[in-house]
Amino acid sequence: MNLSVLMFGWEFPPYNSGGLGTACEGLTRALSDKGVKTIFVLPKKVGVNADFLDFRFANLQNVKFKPVPGLLYPYLTPEGYLKELASGGNDIYGLSLLEEVRLYALRARAIAKREKFDVIHAHDWLTYPAGIMTQEVSNKPLVAHVHATEFDRGGGQGVNSDVYQIERMGIHRADKIIAVSNYTRNKLINFYGADPDKVAVVYNGIDETDQRALPGMLAEVKRMGDKIVLFAGRITLQKGPEYFIRAAKKVLEVNPKVRFVVAGSGDMERQVMMEAAYLGISDKILFAGFLRGDELNAAYQAADLYVLPSVSEPFGITPLEAIMNGTPVLLSKQSGVSEVISHALKVDFWDIDDMAHKILSVLAHEPLKSTLSQHSREEIRRLTWSAAAHACIQIYQSLLLKH
Repeated sequence: MNLSVLMFGWEFPPYNSGGLGTACEGLTRALSDKGVKTIFVLPKKVGVNADFLDFRFANLQNVKFKPVPGLLYPYLTPEGYLKELASGGNDIYGLSLLEEVRLYALRARAIAKREKFDVIHAHDWLTYPAGIMTQEVSNKPLVAHVHATEFDRGGGQGVNSDVYQIERMGIHRADKIIAVSNYTRNKLINFYGADPDKVAVVYNGIDETDQRALPGMLAEVKRMGDKIVLFAGRITLQKGPEYFIRAAKKVLEVNPKVRFVVAGSGDMERQVMMEAAYLGISDKILFAGFLRGDELNAAYQAADLYVLPSVSEPFGITPLEAIMNGTPVLLSKQSGVSEVISHALKVDFWDIDDMAHKILSVLAHEPLKSTLSQHSREEIRRLTWSAAAHACIQIYQSLLLKH
């Protein structure tokens, strides 16, 4: 069966600031390898060269990109949109984030009328209205792919009711829902009233990584004999960076020959820096900024341990990337990835004493480090984007049989 998918997503490498873009690239690449044609509708700012996307991903023979002018970009919040509005500029298209989402949906619907496709596949809440409008004009089945919910992004500090309602509408209008973990599946059922029979779990995947040379500053740290513990991700409430810093303080009280690297950016960056200063450990914390590609792979390879301290993590691709680069991982129990990796240390995100104890154990015991690294690497060989694409194709085909 020749399949064509109209896919809506809000980020795609190299214009990505989180795991969603990585997931979209991995999935579309694997779908392409299996002969599925994908039309990827990508929100972007005016001025971004769409030809660069076509050129950059020319090896994706079955993927065609359709850019939509607008302000939407990854992890934008209603509050963040208002700040952008206040700053002025020609990129503003709506008077609020919700208005921008609606305008994106209208433009996406116009694209849908011009394209031929079998299935609609929408990633996360910003694209659900576009998916629904396309569903209405095309009468094609809609798949809602849930990488995170408002309950995850809020980190337990409340939800935006407007965003929640859009998520709920998308989940209930979809013909099938893909959750990235059982952790997320349970949230969709319990907090959104999703029909359990409609929710399928499709885990994210990982591709092989080549060894890279270490960036200069990390190479120097290694030459000094210090251990390196890495956090990589958005510096925001959901990811738990403050727990990483507080655990670092406890580790350093026992072993001062440790450096903690924070790779990423986000709304809590200044707050986390201030926390490190308050605890008196700023000289032991390296804020590396947002890393991607070879730089990020090199950071993984430099690290003796990767820590995912997320408050609520639907899946978590970064631990898979760390493991692929030969680095053992310490995972928050409040993460979907902890379901599929057994050869990892696990903690409750809030338990900084347990987190510190386990960090110290890995740094002190080389056999523990090497055992975790070796066996987790074997585990993730089955977590491929090819397997994820195969599961998605089965879902597409089952929906088409019903239509």
